[in-house]
Amino acid sequence: MDAQKVDSFIMANSKFFHDYQLVTLRETLLSADDDRWPQVSTLQFHDPLISLIVSLVGGYLGIDRFIIGDVALGLLKLITCGGMGVWTVIDWFLIMGATRDKNMKKLHMVI
Repeated sequence: MDAQKVDSFIMANSKFFHDYQLVTLRETLLSADDDRWPQVSTLQFHDPLISLIVSLVGGYLGIDRFIIGDVALGLLKLITCGGMGVWTVIDWFLIMGATRDKNMKKLHMVI
């Protein structure tokens, strides 16, 4: 892909990925075929900050995990009421990273 397209994509979407993933992401996008650009440019990523807010408000119901696509973990959190609150508090610290990991997996599926 064109370096200018890749750089503009990374600048616009860097908050959706871990900082340490950006270099690898740039290299992967540069080596990808140009016919993948329409799919890559139209991807919708989950915002880690929104995931954190949802986790703070409805994390004990597993809503945060449902939003990022972890249906099995969401159901488990729903059934156990967030692991009796313990899992909910742990997810307050982990959900942003999990959201960024899911975004990277989504991008790799397209490429």
